[in-house]
Amino acid sequence: MVFIFRDKSIINIFFLVILSVAIHAQLFITDPVLLMNKNDGYISILIDHYLTNVSPTLLFIAYQLIILLQAIRLNMVLTDFRMFQSTNYVTAMTYILFTGIISQWSSISAALISNSLVLWIFILLSRLYNNQNPRTLLFNIGMLVSLTIIAYHPTAILIMVVLFALAVVRPFRIVEWILLLLGVLLPYYFLAAYLFLTDQIKTIFSYSPILRLHYPVSHPDLWLWINLGYLLIALLIGMVYWQRYNNRMVLQIRKNWSVMLVLLLILVIAPFLFEGAGMDTAILSLIPISAFVANAYSYPRRLILPNLIFWAAIILVVHNNWELIKK
Repeated sequence: MVFIFRDKSIINIFFLVILSVAIHAQLFITDPVLLMNKNDGYISILIDHYLTNVSPTLLFIAYQLIILLQAIRLNMVLTDFRMFQSTNYVTAMTYILFTGIISQWSSISAALISNSLVLWIFILLSRLYNNQNPRTLLFNIGMLVSLTIIAYHPTAILIMVVLFALAVVRPFRIVEWILLLLGVLLPYYFLAAYLFLTDQIKTIFSYSPILRLHYPVSHPDLWLWINLGYLLIALLIGMVYWQRYNNRMVLQIRKNWSVMLVLLLILVIAPFLFEGAGMDTAILSLIPISAFVANAYSYPRRLILPNLIFWAAIILVVHNNWELIKK
């Protein structure tokens, strides 16, 4: 099955649609779930206001469009930045496949929608190297990060990512660091000014993340640990192949992979740090996970290992679908 997506033919977009519908086949029987917490950002408020009374059919279409557009966009970005040695649709396949591994990832959530903003931030960070106008770009990155935090509070951890990326990709210039921080602060400045003028300044804290160390899973079961173990094993295999070929890449591509690695290491801890965060928040890490696991699908000459990883995921997805249907 993997060999289909290792081809660069545009027809693979059609196969991605088929794969996405098959992975989330339970949505033909059960209604799509909306996951929201009004205290975790503006996206949840929009979901509650506009999607609560929408028909299940439209929610199903909306969910499929979200993950398909995110998967294809991620695939295009990694291809454009030449982060793989060949052009294919394996990254998009991996992203769609893994959305069915954890049951909360089969829902429309603020975290899922925020992934589009996370990917946008990664795109801008990847353009920092040798950029002729880095100050404007850094200011825009800061503003985008700040708006993303307002939209979904657990993404506040992205500040650590952009600071690391600036330290690695650019030589140290104090002006650039100041511009980045000014970009982060500006949306909150205008927000505070608006709240002050409308006599709502006391609500300013509702637009800011609340740090609280906690365990994101209230009732873990054996299958959750199996699913997480599978993701970890697939990730480790992908990173082995990535490390094998990383030294052959030019400096800019290696720096992009470094940013992706930090994105992975930081986003995986987001569910443990913020109030109200759960396993749905963990989908923020799906972008870097998919990028690294795609190495395990792309590079092996023999398809035994890629197919083994693929069909193991299919088995877990089928079980998750069955559990969701029984609920």
